[in-house]
This record gives sequence, structure tokens and C-alpha cells, in this order.
Amino acid sequence: MAISAVMNWWNTYQLDKLDSNDSNTEEDEDELAGRTQLSLKLSQTLRTRQVLINFEGGRRVLSLRAPPDLVNFPSVSRPRWPIECEVISDIIQHIEWDPPEPEPFYQHTGHERTPMPVGEERGKLVYCIDHATKRPYFTCSRVGGSKGPVESATCHGVNQTEFTLEFESRFESGNLQKAVQVGVYDYELTLRTDMYTGKHTQWFYFRVRNMKAGVTYRFTIINLMKSSSLYSHGMRPLLYSERAAEESSVGWQRSGSNIRYYRNCCQNTKDKNSDAVALYSLSWTLQFPHDSDTCYLAHCYPYTYSRLQRYLRHISSNPAVASYCKVRVLCHSLAGNAVYVVTVTSPGVSRVEGRTKKAVVVTARVHPGETNGSWMMEGFLDFLLGDSDDAQLLRDTFVFKVVPMLNPDGVVVGNYRCSLAGRDLNRYYKTLLRDSFPCVWYTRNMVERLMAEIDVVLYCDFHGHNRKNNVFMYGCNNRGDASLKLHERVFPLMMSKNASNKFSFKSCKFRVQKSKEGTGRIVMWRLGIKNSYTMEATFGGSTLGDRRGTHFTTRDLKSLGFYFCDTLLDYCDPDPAKAAYCLTELAALLRKEVRDRLGKDVSTDCNFSVSDLETSTSGSNSSDSDGLPVHLLKQPQTGHPEQTPVKKKKKRLRRRKERNRLQPDRVKNSTQPKIPQSSVKNNESNLPHDSTVKQRPAGRHRKKWQVHGLIRKAAIPPPTSHSEEVSQVTLWQGCEPVKDIFSDHQRSSFLHHRTKACPRLSPCTALSPHTGDLFMHTRQWRCSSQLLHLSALLPPSPSFIHSSQQQHNCIQQSHTSYKVYRGLPSSLTAPHRSPSSMFVKKMPDIVPTKRLLSSLTTNKFSGRHTFRDGASLRFSENPFVSKDSSKFKQEEDSSEGS
Repeated sequence: MAISAVMNWWNTYQLDKLDSNDSNTEEDEDELAGRTQLSLKLSQTLRTRQVLINFEGGRRVLSLRAPPDLVNFPSVSRPRWPIECEVISDIIQHIEWDPPEPEPFYQHTGHERTPMPVGEERGKLVYCIDHATKRPYFTCSRVGGSKGPVESATCHGVNQTEFTLEFESRFESGNLQKAVQVGVYDYELTLRTDMYTGKHTQWFYFRVRNMKAGVTYRFTIINLMKSSSLYSHGMRPLLYSERAAEESSVGWQRSGSNIRYYRNCCQNTKDKNSDAVALYSLSWTLQFPHDSDTCYLAHCYPYTYSRLQRYLRHISSNPAVASYCKVRVLCHSLAGNAVYVVTVTSPGVSRVEGRTKKAVVVTARVHPGETNGSWMMEGFLDFLLGDSDDAQLLRDTFVFKVVPMLNPDGVVVGNYRCSLAGRDLNRYYKTLLRDSFPCVWYTRNMVERLMAEIDVVLYCDFHGHNRKNNVFMYGCNNRGDASLKLHERVFPLMMSKNASNKFSFKSCKFRVQKSKEGTGRIVMWRLGIKNSYTMEATFGGSTLGDRRGTHFTTRDLKSLGFYFCDTLLDYCDPDPAKAAYCLTELAALLRKEVRDRLGKDVSTDCNFSVSDLETSTSGSNSSDSDGLPVHLLKQPQTGHPEQTPVKKKKKRLRRRKERNRLQPDRVKNSTQPKIPQSSVKNNESNLPHDSTVKQRPAGRHRKKWQVHGLIRKAAIPPPTSHSEEVSQVTLWQGCEPVKDIFSDHQRSSFLHHRTKACPRLSPCTALSPHTGDLFMHTRQWRCSSQLLHLSALLPPSPSFIHSSQQQHNCIQQSHTSYKVYRGLPSSLTAPHRSPSSMFVKKMPDIVPTKRLLSSLTTNKFSGRHTFRDGASLRFSENPFVSKDSSKFKQEEDSSEGS
């Protein structure tokens, strides 16, 4: 019946259209009205309104109507909490306000106090909550948290006075575990760790009442776990006064003086699965603006789950926006809070035309304490949903899939990094445990289904960063395809030009580390998204341009969302001039980076990866939040105790600084291992010639820039400036073309190149390190033929070998490797002779290894190509290389790992 009704409808439509063409008297509006009338008749005949009729080239296309709006935003947001959490009934909202002038960093005087923890024994406990320790893992949730009345968390002692502050943090995103009064106006504060964990204390957000104006209060947080913080570089905490908001419309503002971040004498003993970790304190003084006010203190501008719901309800209620913006529920979290997905694209396109569009996926707040990610996300959506021509062009060109809050549970309870599973969700994008990690599982599944339909051109996850200023990106280096080399750096470089006083290309990293394989950035890159990024926004401020030394405001963070959209237009511009120019500049910067770091020019025929020059993108131990979810680890054992295997506890990975501190003692106490001769012979006979065997370098330091520094001082003369050298590309608008940074003299000079030890185990002929003569050694091994295509190196001078042996005299002979090269380098054929086509360089394995790959050559480029932001069209002085080329400090980043 349905098919016959559709055929009758189509025949009627064709006859009407034929009559209209013959008479040529009806207009397009009449034809549209006729189509609508026929559609209504068809709906009545089929008794359904889900069938839609579209016309493409005179052909009818039947499709199903999109489902109605399934998202029902309540007028008053009531998120779900774990059942053990006590939640006050106060509805807390803050006004948005931007200071008239940028707020400067705090200038340290060197005389700031470092008070050590006193504790409850010598102080007075004035506030305490214990819901974080009632249960070892998440069991169930409830709207409003625990049942029954909310008990007071204020501890009223015998000596309670009118000077005692009243604390409260049992509201959405609040975090304060305990407050101890240690002086008349001094308070020790203890933050709550992420729920069901013993780690991750950084985010704080609490309320204070009963204060006195003009009195200097001191607050000291005593259980922070990061060894470094932006508070040591001028960052100030945030203060919000309700009276100031009501009377003067003043919102969050930076405040505090005598700020000091330092290590205290305590250790974290809550986490039984790892060793004791040193704790750090943040101490600052503060004067409240009004008496008996209600004030809030926070680490960053709060952005709650309720605020997100209010924002999504606002855009959904606008009919004009709702025509091209669909809000749906992607999934529900462990506690039952909705995880929303926003789809933005222009309506009215056919299915065939829709498949020609490219997709962009943007997510935020996988780490709940990084609230600056939500402010960037709101700015991004504001621009994308606006009525500007650029926004319309973006909607016409792309299909945007946006997940604005990946971890609503952590946001609600005030966690810094984890979900209610007690794990960092940004390590579980590859997980198969859908019920334990639904937010990231459904996000990855959505991207996979999207990639099966259309091409996904870009993925970006918004984060916050606690140890570095400015905004920057982490990307993935495309090693395999030579045609894509440096292409992953084009979008961040364009972003740095559009937001030159906020975005630092110098801080961007493009490494794919094994410890980060579970992050969204790398998982999406493995799926096939070449431009996969994490955009990190500092908790502090900027050190660039006219914003140098000032904090970021909510307006600054929102503007980064605007710049992201603007850069997306530049990146996907049909005119490839901007992208080509950026690739030319990146090739020039790569040459300069290699010259400054390795003292070696890069030719086009060698294989070199610039990511090998970059430091790690990790700052937190990735093993802190791996493993099964907490509720699975806490399950009771069903088997007999003797029959149940006990898994050995994984040793905690130490930080780089701890390894450096312990390295001298380990090397000093180590002894040369005794290897039986029979086992050596057996290994020799079992090893095939074409197999690769990894040798373990001496010590635990495989790649350390400090070691590079020692070698540079011993073997490489300090770089000298050349009269013909161009220090940096200065072209963007009406300037000179990009020039090659290297002179012919510098290009012809090749210095020492450290390559990986070749572990091919077969006897080889080697040069004696003392006499230079050929000798045969039964314990020397050579590389296979596949790996003997390394670059030519200069032989080390005797003084260099001597200095190296002095610097590494603690390395035993058993740890020495031999670098073998087939054929003499071109630079050695004239001044050096060798009776063999093979030479060996002896050096300790503690020397870091580097592998040279080819780079893009720098071409001449002329023309005037400008980015959209004309006010920021200038280059940074040196976006790739630090000021001191002899000092390579490995930076520890915090967001992904970050």
C-alpha cells in the first residue's frame, strides 16, 4: 500500500509539473506550495510524517525525517552525584566580567614565607568533609547526592571566635577537604584528591564567609603533588566577591601577594599502590574587599556542568540557530549525567552533497579541573553559531562534531583529572570497557562511524596546562609519508600568526610517545586523522607581544576559540599560497633547528625527523591513572587464597629529575655482570643475520639534552654568526621572501652525528681506538646490510675521546658499544686513509642517539599573502629554538600526561 501510494503521488506530481511547463504561467512559489500539498496528502495516506520527499535533478529522493529533539534541559540543572557525597542546596552562579586592563603577574621579592604544615594537633580544625573515603569505589548515584539532611562541616570548637572564617566546598565543582586554623588569620588547607584515588590534587574552588575587610589572611594549601607550578612564575589565585558583583558588577579577579610554591616536609601516603610521594605547598596572603562578605577562591575560572546545560539550552531555544545546530545525547556517564554532542552544519543539502563535506571533531574537558578548556570551547561555539560570513562559510564547508564536556562526573564532584572510575580518561581511548569508560568509548565510536562516511580533516581536544604559559599544541609527526612531512605543523603555525600575542609555536611538540598511545590525540591519529591535536591553554597568562607578563581572562580564552575557527578557514583556503608559505618557513626553521642542536646541516636526501629534536610531551606519570577501573580492582576474590595468583605490583615510574638524582649512586654501586661463556655461544648461534636485537644502553638515560650539552662543549666549537646568515624569516605582508638560513660554509661543515647502536651480532673488523690499526675482536659485532646507510661522520679527535672518557669514567667496559659504518664518508677520503671499507667509532652508550632523516628544502617564495588578522601579521623572533642553544632542558608538561 505504501509503495502504491508513493507511485500515485509521483505520477500526480509529474502531470502537474508537465502542465505547468506547458502553460508556463506558474511561478516557483506555486510549485513549492504544490510540493508541500502533495507531501501532506502523502503523509495522510501513509499515516506517518516521518517520510520526507526531496528532489534532485528531477528525481524523487525519499528519506526519513530527523528525530525530534531528544534533549530535555531542565529549567534548574540537577546533576547526579555519587551517593556518598553531601551537597548543599545553594545555587551558585557567577557573573562574567573582564578587567579593564590586563592583570599583571605577581613579581616575587625573594622574601616570601614558606610555612611548614602544623596539622590538627597544634591547630584548630574548622572545616572537614570525609565523603571521599566512605567507599573505595563508585557504586551508585543520585540527584543531589546523599539522602537525608546535609550536616554541617564546620567544626565549632570551644574557642570559636568572630575572627574564624567559615569554609564550604560541597557544591558543584567545589574542592576543599579540610581547613585548620593555625593562627588568628592563618589557615592550612587540604584539598580532596580525585574521588576513589589517592592522587591528583591541583584544582581548588571553595567559599569563604565571616571575613574582616582590611585584614591580611594567609592561606596555605599543603598537599599539592606537582613538583613545579606557574605559581612560581607569577600566577595569582582567583577571588570572587558577591558584594562586589552586586554593587560594582566586578567578577573574578586575580588577587594575592607573598605567593610561594615550595616543597614541604610531608608525603602522600593515601595511595597504597605506589611509593610515598613528596608534597608541595602553595602559600599566599589576601585581603578581602568587604566585611561579612561571601567570597570564592579558585585555581581557574570555574565552568560547571550546570553552566554548560544552561548554554546548550540557550542555543537550542533559538530557532535560527537550531536550524543548523543539533544537540543530542552521545551517552551517559557512570553517574548517569548526559554527555552531549553538538552537530553544526548548514541545512538543506542532499545526501550526496553532504558526503562531499569534510568533518571537524572538537572535544573538551576530559580532565575536569582544566576549566580553561571549556571557556575556549564556548568561544569556539559562539563563533561557529554566529551570523557572520565566516561562520556561514565554515558551516557550508564542514560538518562539526563537538563534545563540549567529556567528563561531566569529574566536573560535578570537583576532580582535577579522573572520572568516577578512578582513572584518567585520556588514557583509555583504546579501551574495550564500554561500561567503565563510556564517554571516551562512545566518542571514539562516533569518530569511527563518521570517518566511514566522510573525510575527517582535523581533530582537536582542548586542555589546560599548569606548568607553561601561553597557548600551544601537541601534534603527531607523520613519519611514513614523505609527502606529508611538516604538514602537521602548518595549522599550529597559522594559529601562532593569527593569535601572535597568545599562541606560542615554539612550545608546540609533535611526538608520538608509547606512554601516550591511549590519548585521544594519538588514537585519532592512528585512525587516520592526519591533523590530530591537543590545544593546551595555560592557567596563567602570556609571555608574548603586548600581553607579556599578564594573566588570561575569560575573554582571552574565548578569543582562542575564535582564532581556532579563523585558522581553520586559512588552513582550508582553496588558494594554497598560505599553506605553501608555511611549509617553506617550516623547512627553513627545521634547518636552523638542526644546525643549532646538532651542529649539522640537513641535506634533502637524508632521513631526518624533527620530532627527534623535541622534548617529551609528558609531565605527569602516565602510570598514575592506568590499569583497570577501581571498582574492578576492588572486587572480592572468589577463589581459594592459595589458588588465586597474586599479581606483582608494578613499580612506579620515576620522574626524570628523580632518575637524574639517583643515577650517580646506581652507577657507582653497579658491578659488571658475569655472563657465562656457554650462554654467549648459544645466543650467537641462535641469532639470525637479518634480525634486529635491541641493546639496552648503559644507565637509564637514553635521550638527555644535558648529555648533548657535554658533547657539544667537548667536541663542537661554539656557533659563530655569519655575515650572510639570516637569523629568521621576516616575511608575511609586503616583506622579503623566505631565504635559506644557512651559508655555503655552514652547509659544507658536518659535525659529529650520534646514531643508534647497531645490535647486529656478528664478528666484524674494527679500528683500534688507540692505534688506528685494524684488529679482530671476537666480542665486536656489526650491523646488517639494511642498516648500513648511515650518514658520514668525522672521527672524534683524541682530545674529545679523552674528555668523554673522563666525563663518563663511571661507565664500565661492558656497556661500551661500537658504531659501525660501511664505506668511508666523503669528508674523510682525502685527509684520512683506511685499508678497509668499514670503520668503527667507539663511544659510550650513554651518549644519546639521534637519527637523521631528510627535510624539506627551502625554496624562494615571493608574493603577498596575509592571514586574516592583520594586526598580528608578524613573526616571533625564534619560534623553534631557545635563546641558549647550549642549554636543552627537558620540559615537563601537565595536561596530556596532559
